[in-house]
Amino acid sequence: MTDNKGTWLTPAALAKLENELTHLTTIGREEIVERIAEARAHGDLKENAEYDTAKNDQGLMEARIRQLQHLIDNAHVTEVDDSGAVAVGTVATVIDDDGDEMEFFVAAAENKAPGFLLASPDSPIGSALLGKHPGDIATVDAPGGIFTYKVVSVRVYEG
Repeated sequence: MTDNKGTWLTPAALAKLENELTHLTTIGREEIVERIAEARAHGDLKENAEYDTAKNDQGLMEARIRQLQHLIDNAHVTEVDDSGAVAVGTVATVIDDDGDEMEFFVAAAENKAPGFLLASPDSPIGSALLGKHPGDIATVDAPGGIFTYKVVSVRVYEG
């Protein structure tokens, strides 16, 4: 959920983002500085593709650092209430129109967890599932057509 409260993150997702930020601001920056220095040693910077690539990578890395810092600074990490309804931070087991069962973890993309399909609360499937209880039908109007999912169970994500 991305709003004025920030992005809801699991404690594990927050730790992963913090580890990535630490790596980029230490080892990542050191490696880029070394790459730029090595490229500079090759001579004329006007026609030095290695230097251009290293500087571009440095810019991309600094942008990622800013993005991570923003996510961490604005993270909303809380326990999820076990209300029985689909909410951000829950796993909804559903059955689709073809009878296939699947599990959706309803959370922002930064919370991606192995073994679950991710349904951002801002996505068509995520917003259709929010508030639903076992036995309810969620209808999703997606670019590929209209899909229905029957909610079988809802549980708080534990990860």
